[in-house]
Amino acid sequence: MKIWYQHGSEHSANLVMIGHFKDATEAIKAKEIIDAITKQVEEDRDAGTLVPGSPSDLYGTEMLNLLARLNVASIGPRDLGQFAQDAAVTIHDEKIVITTDETDIAAYLNVMIQRGARVEVFSAHDHPGTGYGRGK
Repeated sequence: MKIWYQHGSEHSANLVMIGHFKDATEAIKAKEIIDAITKQVEEDRDAGTLVPGSPSDLYGTEMLNLLARLNVASIGPRDLGQFAQDAAVTIHDEKIVITTDETDIAAYLNVMIQRGARVEVFSAHDHPGTGYGRGK
């Protein structure tokens, strides 16, 4: 007879990023940029031109045009897959709150910082009771 021993642990990051902007207008603009890039990443993934987990060194034509229109030059083609990960992006007055179980978040940080945010990043596992993250 074989006995199976298994140890469980929480492997998700339960990561929270809060971008504090000077006003709600800047927070809204940053969310619009994140939403537009996320939509293009989904379209590129559906078209097969972006494969999450297999990053490219080149931008697709549509993505390159979008980034130029949005005036976003700080996100490299290898970071675009981050927008294909599961993340919740919400606005609370002059703040954007992003929650995700991923730790690869540089692209989100780039957008918020480029729009002038002061950014907090923490694990809700280690900082419960903040009102953010899973299991608030």
